[in-house]
Amino acid sequence: MIDWLAIWGVTQATAFIFKPILEDLAKDAAKDWAKDLLKGIPKKIVDKLKKEDIEIAAGKALKEFLQLMQQQLKVRCKLPEEEIKDYTKDIKKFISDKSVKEILGKAFDISCEDLNFKTLEDSWKRLQLQPLPSKFNWQAFTDQYFTQVQELLLESKELHSILELQKLSSIDNTLKENADIPKDFNLVQYLETIRERYGNLKLDSLENTSREHPVNLWQIFIPQNVRQVYQVLPELPKEYLRRLQESNQLDAEFEIEKFKEELEGYKRNYLEQPIRSVLDVIRQDKPRKNYLVILGDPGSGKSTLLQYLALDWVEQTLTKNDFNLPIPLLIELRNYVRDRDAGTCNNFLEYYHKGPNCFFHLNQHKLHEQLKAGNALVMFDGLDEIFELAKREEVITSIHRFTNEYPDVQVIVTSRIIGYKQQQLRDAEFRHFMLQDLEPAQIKDFIERWHDKTFSQAEERDKNIKRERLQRVINESKAIAELAQNPLLLTMMAILNLKRELPRDRSELYKDASEVLLHNWDEGRNLKPDERLETIDYKDKQAMLRQVAYQMQTSEKGLAGNIIHGDDLEAIFTKYLESIPVSDARDKARRLMKQLRDRNFILCFLGANHYAFVHRTFLEFFCASEFVRQFEKERSITIEDLKTEVFGRHWRDETWHEVLRLIAGMIEPKFVGEIIEYLIVQDSKGKKFVNLFLAAQCLEEVRNRTPIASTASKLLVKLKDLLNKDYQRKEVIDKADYLDDDVEDYLDDDAEDYLDDDVKKTIIFYDVMSKAISSIATTWRDEPDTLSWLKTCAKEGYNTQQAALRELAKDWTHDLEALKICAEKMHDPDSRKSFLQKVVKGFQDSEETLSWLKNRAQSDISWLVRQAAMDEVIKCWKYDPATLPFVKAQAKFDDWINVRQAALQQLSKEWKDDPGIFEFLHDCAIHDPFERIALSASNPRQTALEAIIKEYPQHPQTLPLLRDRAENDPDEKLRKFAQKKLKEWKV
Repeated sequence: MIDWLAIWGVTQATAFIFKPILEDLAKDAAKDWAKDLLKGIPKKIVDKLKKEDIEIAAGKALKEFLQLMQQQLKVRCKLPEEEIKDYTKDIKKFISDKSVKEILGKAFDISCEDLNFKTLEDSWKRLQLQPLPSKFNWQAFTDQYFTQVQELLLESKELHSILELQKLSSIDNTLKENADIPKDFNLVQYLETIRERYGNLKLDSLENTSREHPVNLWQIFIPQNVRQVYQVLPELPKEYLRRLQESNQLDAEFEIEKFKEELEGYKRNYLEQPIRSVLDVIRQDKPRKNYLVILGDPGSGKSTLLQYLALDWVEQTLTKNDFNLPIPLLIELRNYVRDRDAGTCNNFLEYYHKGPNCFFHLNQHKLHEQLKAGNALVMFDGLDEIFELAKREEVITSIHRFTNEYPDVQVIVTSRIIGYKQQQLRDAEFRHFMLQDLEPAQIKDFIERWHDKTFSQAEERDKNIKRERLQRVINESKAIAELAQNPLLLTMMAILNLKRELPRDRSELYKDASEVLLHNWDEGRNLKPDERLETIDYKDKQAMLRQVAYQMQTSEKGLAGNIIHGDDLEAIFTKYLESIPVSDARDKARRLMKQLRDRNFILCFLGANHYAFVHRTFLEFFCASEFVRQFEKERSITIEDLKTEVFGRHWRDETWHEVLRLIAGMIEPKFVGEIIEYLIVQDSKGKKFVNLFLAAQCLEEVRNRTPIASTASKLLVKLKDLLNKDYQRKEVIDKADYLDDDVEDYLDDDAEDYLDDDVKKTIIFYDVMSKAISSIATTWRDEPDTLSWLKTCAKEGYNTQQAALRELAKDWTHDLEALKICAEKMHDPDSRKSFLQKVVKGFQDSEETLSWLKNRAQSDISWLVRQAAMDEVIKCWKYDPATLPFVKAQAKFDDWINVRQAALQQLSKEWKDDPGIFEFLHDCAIHDPFERIALSASNPRQTALEAIIKEYPQHPQTLPLLRDRAENDPDEKLRKFAQKKLKEWKV
């Protein structure tokens, strides 16, 4: 008797909830249910199949269908196993429906391009089955099923006959198919198809709900920068790459000789290369053979760049009404290889001519003419997405052959850097460029555009709040800023920011980001790298990475090291996989190590069999998550353990603070309260009160502080005590213990060698106060008394003033009084000027603003601020009757020549036709009290004279004044100027 379950691959499928459905079907093998499923294949092909072939195909297809259904309910909808089992009866009824079987069977037709997910969705409702969760995504589910069945046809020996029969049928229809393809380019339709296919950002893998208003790629695209690459780069954790770029020095933490040798080469051959815009490289570099390889990390924007270039052709064509511009041919290599393996095309031209997975067909003969003329931009996307090395090599050879046949065509290839071998394409004269992380200005630009396109005009206030919140979090958090440098993760932050409160919810951000990298991103592109790992889902990977992070923190280097030996990594994975259990756990562990490095962008290889987290952020998140799991789920550690063994051991080590804060954000408030009480009473002797500042940071992570209100109040009193004068002297100034360990953190170069102890203590004293102010302002930002308290500190507290001003400037720029205080009290004149301008911009309609501004124009100690205040008065209140007298007073009485000079220039420019202005300038040209001290100094008398010559050349008093100044002005430079003008006037 045939073991259908074994043939269908069901017996080895572990944790398969819907297995009983297939067991029932295996018993009914004599019936025609299997033949009904394959009615989606043309009848003349089905009739040639053996009954056994039909049942193998149907069973394997249903196995894929049921596994994907289970995956949707478990992973996407997050249902427990018991609730998933409740759907068994309904699913059995569903797959028995005639229209459903017809749709499922069409997946076996190699000429089919996609399945109608709407029919499946409507059938579920029509059959009045138990409603599916709201997060269930029919389109993603149907697309995955279609891909899986098509791959079954390509890979399964048992289904080979079905594929061969379809190929033969396809050959019979070749002439007819070619006749159906247009003989000419329909470029108008091609243009519309490109816009439809690539016009909006594909966000399905990043957010669970469908978007009412799609985000337009053309409007949101940020051109990245690139560096040219001359040699394969070593893999680097992002934190070390950043440090290297900032300091150009190696970190002493790594003592792996091979890594250091590679890093030296990396410094010489990569960091010295100039940074350029990727669009400049593509558009402006026009050597005879303009062949480029664009390399980048996952989510770095490689595919988006190519889609943008295709859309740019659409925009340029429409703008110029010119269909002769080089046409873009975007070939997604994963789809090309599928079609080539299916025998539907043999080369790139045939793929565009008739490939089932090509999004638009262009006649290959006309295309050949275009390519020979060099009138095309050909883009090969995703070389790394061809997982079989032999096939990848074949494609590279095909690309090389393509450039030989069409040497004048511009060609771009994209690939991830991991596993990329550049020699073959370099031999084909391809130049290699690496996409750079987004820079702060690019991140800001993206955030501005994103919120402009996501919110309507009616949501302006909400838009501004969320935009400013996201930008502030990125500015203030190094961990989040590092992730934001990746376009994919930045987009995910922008989506998450719509519904969550960052940074408090950043553990959710890290969780979602890891899920995207571990699962959704490749799944969204229909990539299936290693079927032997398909039973290991992203939750398993997260569990293993928690253990990796946990082991790292217990190692000799601790969290600061971010390093683990490959043997230890393999052992962690193997032990976990054995516990699931899975077969061949050690082999799968090694494959998983490769996948996490090659595809998921979580781990990187440092050489000498050592690994690290690419982003330190994930190390900290997974480490915190493991402690929380042990505390909440496993119950292997108690709250006392958490206080004494985790926080107690590590609160002095700042490399641990982010982990401790994340733990506080993940557990219940009452436990955070106990931890804060514990931290408050710790002895901070010689540690700059870091226990209190960490306690404040942990409190900041708590959303609902009501259960621990008394603890929060106690902590606030402790922090404010640090600002009390008597307490400062006793607890801060007199503690010489600070000097041995900590003073070097605050002094530049060798300053500690020549500064006396009192100065060193003062430096530490001011740092402690600054941190206390910042902790209170940040942790109690939403408390009603915080703003008024900060204003008092900024106005009255000499020692606390600048720290309080910094906090006001950071978070309270919506408050008029706070802005005025910053504009009056900040030490730096440029800062005072900036906040003065913000007062005018935000509060021009306030009755008090004009009088306050005039006061600043007359009383600020800096001429720069006084002049800026005067300029703002003129710009916004020119027609106020009191403005002209005010400007005259500035021109006459300001102590600084620059202000008097600027006022005279404004008078001649803005009020030249007013009565009395000539006389006023005439008087200033004679009586301004300027005395030359420096040769380069500007003379207001000359400024007034120049204004008269320019604006009043025909006035009867102008020539006499010029003659008088040429002879009588005490300033020699002005006399020479006047004499020169007289010669020009020939008088």
